[in-house]
Amino acid sequence: MSFDNVCKLLSEKYPERFARWILDEPQSSVEVLKTELSIEPIRADSVTFLQLQGRILHLEFQVRVESNPPLSLRMMDYWVRLYRLYRLPVTQVVVLLLPPAAGTVIETAFEVETTRHEYRVIQLWQEDPETFLNDPALLPLAPLAATTQAEGLLRRVAEQVGQLDAKQRQEVSGYTQIIAGLKFERALIEQLLQEDMMRESVVYQDILEKGRQEGRQEGRQEGRQEGRQEGRQEGRQEGRQEGRQEGRQEGERSLILRQLTRRVKAVPEDLRSRLAALSLEQLETLGEALLDFETIADLEAWFENLE
Repeated sequence: MSFDNVCKLLSEKYPERFARWILDEPQSSVEVLKTELSIEPIRADSVTFLQLQGRILHLEFQVRVESNPPLSLRMMDYWVRLYRLYRLPVTQVVVLLLPPAAGTVIETAFEVETTRHEYRVIQLWQEDPETFLNDPALLPLAPLAATTQAEGLLRRVAEQVGQLDAKQRQEVSGYTQIIAGLKFERALIEQLLQEDMMRESVVYQDILEKGRQEGRQEGRQEGRQEGRQEGRQEGRQEGRQEGRQEGRQEGERSLILRQLTRRVKAVPEDLRSRLAALSLEQLETLGEALLDFETIADLEAWFENLE
């Protein structure tokens, strides 16, 4: 799944929390609007439109400043179409996930001759991490917030994830791992964020227990000390690998199911069962394909082509 796609998913799942963060004030009524505004360049995988009380909030998540057409032109284009359709004030905010190359100008307006259109830009790497650490809805963004100790911040994020209930922990951990991948090495992310899920894995517990049993049996035999240690180590290593794989698949599966529900509404139980049987590679392929789905028939056709 793409990074901006995950941000869109989060903002549409928790619209009130994102609107409150962006506007720095509570919101009593927030509705997610569809992105079908006709004609290009609507980028449905990174754009969120929220209707507030008497206002439209347009959020756009960007990894890079550079785009075609230029970001500033797109923002003006969105504003015109949104205002023409809803006839309400439109607040536009671009959330940049990563700092651009040194010397890059971050534009906050489109300007040609007498035409000028302004919008707001949030540079995530300058935001206070406490804002995100204290809210599970925003927690996946925390690894990219302002810090002088990047690894220390990631450890704090992992601690916060570990305090959530089991279901929420697995979901938030999956989102956080994807977004943290923009900044951190995969090995560190797995070490800090997948340990809890790994230890809850039935496969991990089973393999670890077998390793312990083998170690005890070998301990009864003289001269098998080295073999016992090796058996335990292999059991632990195999458990970690199984747990990590299972955690990645569950996180990806949960993310895809939520996106499917938003795009094609209810997903029948038979298709849920087929989804549960997909490998991690197949889930990633489906994650890209579903961006073009409009009805449940598209999902059924995808499964048919898979066979």
